[in-house]
Amino acid sequence: MATAHTATHSASAHDHHDEHEHHDNFITKYIFSTDHKMIGKQFLVTGIFWAIIGGLLSIIFRLQLGFPDMELYWLKPILGGWIDDAGKLDPNFYLALVTMHGTIMVFFVLTAGLSGTFSNFLIPLQIGARDMASGFMNMLSYWFFFASGVIMFISLFIETGPASGGWVVYPPLSALEQAMPGSGLGMTMWLIAMTFFIVSSLLGGINYITTVINLRTKGMSFSRLPLTIWAFFLTAVIGLLSFPVLFSAALLLVFDRSFGTSFYLSDIYIGGEALPNTGGSPVLYQHLFWFLGHPEVYIVLLPALGITSEIISVNSRKPIFGYKAMIISMLGITILSFIVWAHHMFVSGLNPFLGSIFMFLTLIIAIPSAVKVFNYLTTLWRGNLIFTPGMLFSIGLVSFFISGGLTGIFLGNSAIDIQLHDTYFVVAHFHLVMGSASFFGLMAGVYHWFPKMFGRMMDARLGYIHFWLTFIGVYMVFFPMHYIGIAGFPRRYYSWTNFEFSNMYTDLNMFVSVAAIITFGAQLIFLFNFFYSMYRGRIASLNPWRANTLEWTTPLHPGHGNWPGEIPTVYRWPYDYSKPGAPEDFICQTVPLSATPESNLPHEQELVKLEKAIIADEEEVLVANESKES
Repeated sequence: MATAHTATHSASAHDHHDEHEHHDNFITKYIFSTDHKMIGKQFLVTGIFWAIIGGLLSIIFRLQLGFPDMELYWLKPILGGWIDDAGKLDPNFYLALVTMHGTIMVFFVLTAGLSGTFSNFLIPLQIGARDMASGFMNMLSYWFFFASGVIMFISLFIETGPASGGWVVYPPLSALEQAMPGSGLGMTMWLIAMTFFIVSSLLGGINYITTVINLRTKGMSFSRLPLTIWAFFLTAVIGLLSFPVLFSAALLLVFDRSFGTSFYLSDIYIGGEALPNTGGSPVLYQHLFWFLGHPEVYIVLLPALGITSEIISVNSRKPIFGYKAMIISMLGITILSFIVWAHHMFVSGLNPFLGSIFMFLTLIIAIPSAVKVFNYLTTLWRGNLIFTPGMLFSIGLVSFFISGGLTGIFLGNSAIDIQLHDTYFVVAHFHLVMGSASFFGLMAGVYHWFPKMFGRMMDARLGYIHFWLTFIGVYMVFFPMHYIGIAGFPRRYYSWTNFEFSNMYTDLNMFVSVAAIITFGAQLIFLFNFFYSMYRGRIASLNPWRANTLEWTTPLHPGHGNWPGEIPTVYRWPYDYSKPGAPEDFICQTVPLSATPESNLPHEQELVKLEKAIIADEEEVLVANESKES
């Protein structure tokens, strides 16, 4: 529960921000906006665009995997020369599809689309700030992301094809332009695009951290922050510490590609001819990449978990169970995420003793994850559940987090991982625990905060259809992959029909591909619901979910500055739901404890005296301001 009042910035810092008239034209309001809410919407719409592209790419390579003998002449108008005269997909382009699908979904959708959207939109609203610490830097973060996306999109259409080294772009494939068609210009554009993306992430992360630390409203101590803000804050810390390492990995890769260095190359033969590179090691790249790559899992997951914490509490009409334990578990995940990266490298020739250390640390990280799951389930237990679409997607996230997380225990064991690492078991694991869970967190957030974003409600019936088709579809796609993975079915293979043992899984592969197509089709329901409701949806009330946090105290269409008058003062934590003695089942953070004597707990009664002194100080400031104006 919240402790004593903490004033985190002076009242004068933003006193008259809202009184400044913003005469924005179309360009400054919708394109080069410095309003955090508009920037959050820009990230969201751009993320939706990239989700469509990434999903379409996956459908194309699922057609190849599920129906390897199918003739794909009908795709020739779209893919051109990548469909040969026999109607078959070019093997080089298959690897490019896998590479771009992974890059787009991990970075452009689940990092920028999720964290960029909700960190931007919710941080100032939920902590009681007029805007981000730097609106200009915030605008730059989006436009660096946009530029990154433009470069990556153009790379899809070049003659030699986009990057083809897998989404992790391991050397030597990514370091030698002559290795394969996608190792040339496409890989160069991938590296440039990711450099822009890293700059975008760092600009955003600096802004989020600075805003949370410095711009909280009166009374908003760290112990009164919603769990969403804790998640966004810690996500920004992880990104700020890990993305520069990916930048260094990419920079050394550029040196190897263009300047003749040998950071990652040694003893390479192409066509029987030895290259001059000596002394490098591709394992160095793996260390650098996965030092970002594993924290990236939590850069994607933590915002989704924070969103889920808020939505489950609101729609259970109960306080979140174990508020402090949730914060401690997120802190534990933040620290441990930096020291488990080498479990991705158990098959790289890693020293077995070192592997045992990383195995131990990997299994430990399951503890804070289990704490979060336990707290979600306990919050749901005997709650007065309201099954909104946002609530359903949040529960779906918990389901994927459990089922996908359990398979992570197997892969965390180095001896078992060596057998399963290059199979579909790994594909199933990370698509459930990272991809699908985070995607469901994104969907939950959109359904829940859509009224605050656009002042209208999304259609709940379409939301239910979208959820059930997607939830069932995801399990139909990825659950069978565990079984074929245990049987040794290899991942990253363009064609598996040459292996006699794998032919028995032909029907299962077809089933997975059909399920993937249906699941992708279900997202069209969401797209219609989203864009139709934006303009034609039912007008929302100020607080449609009867929630406690500060964003619901703003007008239906908040201007640049969020609150038209003074920023509200916070007097309590954000989870006072169904409090015994209270006339309603929710008490907003802005309601003073002195106004609810019938429901105050013993320690809250002690805070009433301090609260009255704060209110008296505020009244004195208000009187002083009025006298100055007169």
